[in-house]
Amino acid sequence: MLRVLFIGGTGVISTASSALAVERGIELYLLNRGQSLRPAPPGARLLHGDIRQPDSVRQALGDLDFDAVVDWIAYTPEQVQVDIELFGERTRQYVFISSAAVYEKPPRSLPVTESTPRANRVWGYAMDKIACERLLERAYEADDFPVTIVRPSHTYDATFLPTHGGYTTLRRMIEGKPVVVHGDGSSLWTLTHQRDFAVGLVALLGHPAALGEVFHITSDEWLTWNQIYTVLAEAAGGEAKLVHVPSEVIARFDKRWGDSMLGDKMHSAIFDNSKIKRLAPDFKAQIPWWQGAREIAAWYAADPQRQVVDTQFDALVDRIVREMSRVGNPPK
Repeated sequence: MLRVLFIGGTGVISTASSALAVERGIELYLLNRGQSLRPAPPGARLLHGDIRQPDSVRQALGDLDFDAVVDWIAYTPEQVQVDIELFGERTRQYVFISSAAVYEKPPRSLPVTESTPRANRVWGYAMDKIACERLLERAYEADDFPVTIVRPSHTYDATFLPTHGGYTTLRRMIEGKPVVVHGDGSSLWTLTHQRDFAVGLVALLGHPAALGEVFHITSDEWLTWNQIYTVLAEAAGGEAKLVHVPSEVIARFDKRWGDSMLGDKMHSAIFDNSKIKRLAPDFKAQIPWWQGAREIAAWYAADPQRQVVDTQFDALVDRIVREMSRVGNPPK
């Protein structure tokens, strides 16, 4: 039986992987602060600790060692360096959850493969993930640190809207208000449901052929952003009144939103999943966006307390829509 530690394990991407790991007989430990709205799966062993406080981690782990450790919440090289020091002698595999945002934008060819160059000089999140990968690669080459790098692409669950603005954007569509879509909405994008991602991720745990390797794990369904918004609106019983706004204009109104467009989402991103399928023959993304969108709409509809509108973001969208109407680009 594999003994595996998830750092986190109750987040948007990781919850389904935790459940599947337990289902497949893995002795799973979850190290976190116990503050997630998502419960740990029955059968997982909970360790209370804060990965940002290494002493609390050492106390929580005692003399445990692992066949694999997966860090779901490492974002900077400094955080990864702590993991290397904590787990270098405790695990036979360290899985770093990176991001498909590390690939060059725009990619020189599609679909993207794991050998597509890394280059993102706009979005800080992606630049930090690239730096983390490089640090781990050096540790593997110099000290045989047993790393496996995994790159998800926009993975979601029922609680997480993949459109910017979260529930506020969904609420606007329910109320028939216009929403902002970057560019002309025709670039292709890949959304991956957490339950599909889990099948690929769990297959890598303890797999000797995964050491020193990089895998992206994504859906094979390709959607335009116009389709993503329209399907979501339909799932919630609303209407997608789309206002197309250049990413550069969005960035002028909101740098954080704009950076995620300019450094990632304005470019088409579709992926060749051949590599993960070779190691995980049962991996096949089976949950289409229309089904995922219905899960999201139902989750928010089930509890009014979840329906929290960000008034600042709502007002920001109104300002952008007014500006676009002024220059001759009304909602469609």
